[in-house]
Amino acid sequence: MAYSYEPHYFEDFEEGKEFQSVGRTVTEADFMMHSALSGDWTELHTNSEYAEDTQFGQRIAHGPMTFVQSTGFVYRSGIVERTAIAFLGMNYMDLPNPVFIGDTLSQTMVVSERKDLGSRDDAGLVVLEIEMTKQDGTVVLEGDMKFLIKTKSAAE
Repeated sequence: MAYSYEPHYFEDFEEGKEFQSVGRTVTEADFMMHSALSGDWTELHTNSEYAEDTQFGQRIAHGPMTFVQSTGFVYRSGIVERTAIAFLGMNYMDLPNPVFIGDTLSQTMVVSERKDLGSRDDAGLVVLEIEMTKQDGTVVLEGDMKFLIKTKSAAE
């Protein structure tokens, strides 16, 4: 399966079509940058001494940081480059397992819905079912992402 894709317009997304992201290793800098940007300096994410005594035994990634990594994988794949008008949200998101510094993440994205919108002729709704995993196959994020995607006629 290819890991780099061309931009897709609404018409290019077919239900069941699958995309695979590249991998990315989570670093100490990721933890610090997320804390600085969000203002979330919770010790479970930033204090290794404290985190050693938790059920995880080490610092874990912020849940929102894991989500942000996931959106990054969608955009880095190229499938919505210059075709996404808006990210419309999610119907659900689960974070069943923690992410640690040194984990390598990747994700599978499957088109679960493509819907014409009667209110717009320049775009349609595309829903991607997301599964992000670590290097050992452990699922760390499951959910769906809803996008408003340009039609080919709107791009002309």
